[in-house]
Amino acid sequence: MFPPYVPRDLVAERLSMIFPEGTPQRNYCTRQLAASTVFTMLYIGAVEGGDVKLGPVHVYRMTDQVAADSSEESRSDYGANILKRGYEASGKRWYRDNTRESIRDETLREGLIEIGAVYEDKSVSTTSGLPRYALKKHIIGLFDPALEGDELMSAIYDWQETHLNKGALARIKLLRLGAGGGDGVLVQFPNGEARSLASGPSSEISKAVIEVFATQYLEAPAVLWLSESSKKVAMQDLHMATSIGLNIQANKDLPDIILVDLGSPQPLIVFVEVVATDGAVTQRRQDALFKITDEGGFDRSRVAFVTAYKDRQSAGFKKTIPSLAWGSLAWFLSEPDKIFALGNGVGLLADLNSKIVKPGLNG
Repeated sequence: MFPPYVPRDLVAERLSMIFPEGTPQRNYCTRQLAASTVFTMLYIGAVEGGDVKLGPVHVYRMTDQVAADSSEESRSDYGANILKRGYEASGKRWYRDNTRESIRDETLREGLIEIGAVYEDKSVSTTSGLPRYALKKHIIGLFDPALEGDELMSAIYDWQETHLNKGALARIKLLRLGAGGGDGVLVQFPNGEARSLASGPSSEISKAVIEVFATQYLEAPAVLWLSESSKKVAMQDLHMATSIGLNIQANKDLPDIILVDLGSPQPLIVFVEVVATDGAVTQRRQDALFKITDEGGFDRSRVAFVTAYKDRQSAGFKKTIPSLAWGSLAWFLSEPDKIFALGNGVGLLADLNSKIVKPGLNG
């Protein structure tokens, strides 16, 4: 019994819905190569519990001509014949032979198997060329073309709740909560003040920095400065910063947020740069911000730098990670209890412990 025939374009569309932003290794699970792999599993009937298994050869030797033939006879013939020496399917191959490693190592092992969507038959020797992969039974129904609209979304949410691990599910939910539209993003400050920011991904990350990061990692947090692209300098922030000796100027070196921890006799100043697409704490920006704190008389040991992102798999993080300054930190909305640190071994751990990570927290 074959699963219902479904075209590759629809498989690609469904994969992006089943594995939304925040899914670990999402690119491996949703890119075109993943759609080709899942389509081929469905096409040849490689389903958990059945006799048919998929090998990378089924994917890279698939052709548009074969894929367009939805008859069960053709589907069965392709699944069996492609394994025969010298057999070539009609039409132009989807991929070259050297794509097998990307299919096996990235799309399957690092992506679909890791996330729990594909089964690997461990009884097949690692040195064997025999097929060993099949779609898990519980996910097949999500590709049924007859499932649409609210019924489809309900089935996808139920699948995510049941089959994604807690970490992956938490990441997805956090990012989904921040994805709403509306007229603005309301941010609640530690002192009870509320401020509305213009809608957009940068404002959503800023909200998380102030409401989550600051309260989780600082003992007595306060917001010293909050800027947004539409209004770079807010007068109340300018007055507050000036009152403690920080000479804030409306220039390109200003961070998006300045936090202060008042939980010790010597306050900790935390410069936060919010990255939706660009604008991380680079070495040049770090030096410019140190100049501001140096002029204000602050010890550099009481100054920290954080670049905040939506997720580790966001385009902004991938683009800016090579330029992040040494001695700075990265924090992600989707994984609020983790901190990515750039520094020197034991010295960094001691520095983190004394500056920004509360005792008992695993950063």
